[in-house]
Amino acid sequence: MASVTNGEVADFETQVTPFAKAGFFSKISFWWLNPLMKMGYEKPLEDKDMPLLGATDRACNQYLMFMEKLNGKKQSLPHATPSFFWTIVSCHRHAILVSGFFALLKVLTLSAGPVVLKAFINVSLGKGTFKHEGYVLAALMFICKFCESLSQRQWNFRTRRLGLQVRSLLSAAIYKKQQKLSNAAKKKHSSGEILNYVTVDAYRIGEFPFWFHQTWTTSVQLCIALAILYNAVGAAMVSSLVVIIIAVLCNIPLARRQHKFQSKLMEAQDVRLKAMSESFVHMKILKLYAWEAHFNKVIEGLREVEYKWLSAFQFRRAYHSFLCWASPNFVSAATFITCYLLKTPLDASNVFTFVATLRLVQEPVRSIPDVIRVVIQAKVAFTRISKFLDASELNGQVKKKYNVGIDYPIPIAMNSCSFSWDENTSKPALNNINLIVKAGEKIAICGEVGSGKSTLLAAVLGEIPKTKGTSKSAGK
Repeated sequence: MASVTNGEVADFETQVTPFAKAGFFSKISFWWLNPLMKMGYEKPLEDKDMPLLGATDRACNQYLMFMEKLNGKKQSLPHATPSFFWTIVSCHRHAILVSGFFALLKVLTLSAGPVVLKAFINVSLGKGTFKHEGYVLAALMFICKFCESLSQRQWNFRTRRLGLQVRSLLSAAIYKKQQKLSNAAKKKHSSGEILNYVTVDAYRIGEFPFWFHQTWTTSVQLCIALAILYNAVGAAMVSSLVVIIIAVLCNIPLARRQHKFQSKLMEAQDVRLKAMSESFVHMKILKLYAWEAHFNKVIEGLREVEYKWLSAFQFRRAYHSFLCWASPNFVSAATFITCYLLKTPLDASNVFTFVATLRLVQEPVRSIPDVIRVVIQAKVAFTRISKFLDASELNGQVKKKYNVGIDYPIPIAMNSCSFSWDENTSKPALNNINLIVKAGEKIAICGEVGSGKSTLLAAVLGEIPKTKGTSKSAGK
């Protein structure tokens, strides 16, 4: 085993990103990025200039932490299957709470803008409460905008980082699980589907943390906006509330349809990727038998099915977006009409406050389609990945390895072994196998097509369940 010198350890530590060792103020102000930005200003950045990830952000450490939490829950609840979702949440509880704090701070500072503006207008009209109130309000508005910008940047950065961590641990978990799948599970999860789990589903789950806090901050921001509107225009705020409720109720059936279409789309995409991957693997046979046109037609047909569900999903999304983008205009129109009917007095103070508050209403309402889309996609993706991670595995005895000369003197030894691709079957694929391979020997396996040569090699590698006998193989 190769040894690592102190100099190599020191070089490795200097190549790690400064974020791993940055202090509180450096992380808040992104000061740790300055060396990289300065280097990029002096010369074009190359691959060697990119720092390494810190220990917390590496996929191996994220996967080990996830498995440790998952195994701990399995031991504490032996008769129940632990939830992968809540296991991931428990692994990143602190990061979720911190990013949630910045999300709440952003909403509060953003909502303070119309209130401060109304007070500032009252001061300009000579309705101030103390002498230097204008200076205090100007300083307060600056502080609110500063905190809003700071909290939004921290919210974006921390949730994106959390998403990458979740995506990396899921990719590692899928890779590890693929190595242990039983034959029955491999029939249900093809190579194309597994590729889809890593490239599409894990990516969408990685995008979800950025939108997670948007699901509850939207409600908080709408409630604060309605309270400010009530303070500005009084009972006319009820019309705004009614329009918002109608818009949300209209979104419910569209969201259900979107969930159905997204599930069908992913199923169609799995079938199409499976056909394409098998065609690429056996391209030599397709060329020899001139089957390109036939297989191309089949794949195009599968693509048409996928396109049908994709079109249905995108059309519903377009209706969703139109409804939510038009809602703020309906809110403002309904509120002004109600003010006219109720003869609510409108002056510079409440009009400017109302116009500024519309921004608080517009942003969450217009983001509803994106939030619903991301939540639906993440839910479908997590269901698919959870089903894959819960799939049956190979018998643990088959995968057990030994070290030559320490645990067992012979590299490969099989004694009266029977192997079957389907566990507990009465017709094994290989029956009564006796094989001894000593160190340095060369063994040739000969036989007819379908006689079990590949199955024997799979048995040595531990990729087929053993139903009888003892089997030992050296290596890791």
